[in-house]
Amino acid sequence: MSRATDAIERLLGIMERLRGPDGCPWDREQTLRSLRPYVLEETYEVLEAIDAGDTREHCEELGDLLLQIVFQAQLTKELGQFEFADVANAISSKLVSRHPHVFGDVEVKDADEVLRQWAALKREEKRAKGRGESVLEGVPREMPALARADRLTEKASRIGFDWPDAGGAREKVTEELAELDEAIASGDRAAVEHELGDVLFALANLSRKLGIPPEEALRGSVSRFVTRFSHIERELGRRGVPHGAASLEEMDALWNEAKVLEGKAKSAGAPAAVGPPRGLGKERG
Repeated sequence: MSRATDAIERLLGIMERLRGPDGCPWDREQTLRSLRPYVLEETYEVLEAIDAGDTREHCEELGDLLLQIVFQAQLTKELGQFEFADVANAISSKLVSRHPHVFGDVEVKDADEVLRQWAALKREEKRAKGRGESVLEGVPREMPALARADRLTEKASRIGFDWPDAGGAREKVTEELAELDEAIASGDRAAVEHELGDVLFALANLSRKLGIPPEEALRGSVSRFVTRFSHIERELGRRGVPHGAASLEEMDALWNEAKVLEGKAKSAGAPAAVGPPRGLGKERG
């Protein structure tokens, strides 16, 4: 533990120095509100490093995310609210209290029972704090909508509000698609938006029932789109065809070519040869 303790103490000291009178002008100007975008950005960069399977990059990005926690804790310390030690102690206490099957004498038979126990303990904590008892509480409103839909339906399922299996969720997708078609035919833009949202929500619920996080599934599709479209741009550039001059048929053919190359690379166990430009979406450390 001494190595970890020394590293944390060093980081906290550096952060305090940066915020001090002789510190960094930029760091001294920051507020809790100004730091909000960086928390999200660094989180996404951690996810990107995980997806890339780059251990060194993963370590670095986790450090960047940790910086945001240390930075906020320094600001709240200056405001006389709480400091980093309080953050660490709070999560430690929560982990102990919500794992009585590890730190106490409670017995559980599987992971599902652990989740039910976690939810029950969380409700008890909310009651003790005088908060609402809705099972939907605790899902941030600012989460990406697809991920939030997944989380909300998962929470509702804990008290039995759920399809017995994925079949029911799949039928709901078909039902919502039919309602979307009706809205499109009516030409009512508000109705189309409403029904389109219902389709996306139903798909998020189906993803959960299939055990596939919808945000991750969509992230994969977006990545494939970037890869294939980059192949189109690269091939058109090689042929001397300027942007906007290629026909849809030409671009479709190149799109399908990219899919074939992906398939060959996958079967060979190697990364696809038609990847996006290096550094895409990565502009800061």
